Amino acid sequence: MTNTGTTKEYEWARSTLDKLQMPYVALIGNHDFLGTGEHCYDAMFGKKDFSFIAARIKFVCLNTNATEYDYISAVPNFDFMEREIVADTALFDRTVILMHAPPFNDQFNNNVVKAFQHYTSFFPKLMFCAYGHNHSQKISTFYDDGVIYYGTDCAKGRNYYIFTLTPNGYEYEIVDF
Repeated sequence: MTNTGTTKEYEWARSTLDKLQMPYVALIGNHDFLGTGEHCYDAMFGKKDFSFIAARIKFVCLNTNATEYDYISAVPNFDFMEREIVADTALFDRTVILMHAPPFNDQFNNNVVKAFQHYTSFFPKLMFCAYGHNHSQKISTFYDDGVIYYGTDCAKGRNYYIFTLTPNGYEYEIVDF
């Protein structure tokens, strides 16, 4: 959302996002941590790990910016993931995981990539994962488990995904602008 994590950049980003004609969520990225950016994010958007349920799908939003903590904190937060696997299970049948940096990336704690995959395997009917750190559109499978990871481009790339979640799965399209 920001380049250097300044309060002004956060205010600009929130002002722009608030003009959307639909709900939105914000995930923290590595640039958003710079300076006092982490505190601005907390004040404007709340927790860095959170979830919500819509149409019986649980969206699990994870902070995967491990290098910003110098690998001292639990990033990704497996305690949070473990709680989310079992929280509100009567309210959702499928799962989507959203994160900033994907596994096997310089921002991700690659000492825990196997553990991350292990935890993701427990989410009910994991449909896909999406991330944005690499600033390029990419569709990958990082593990031999069939889960697809969608990398989203940055604004400079002038495209984005639209995911349509259906009772039988999902479809996506790439919009160029």
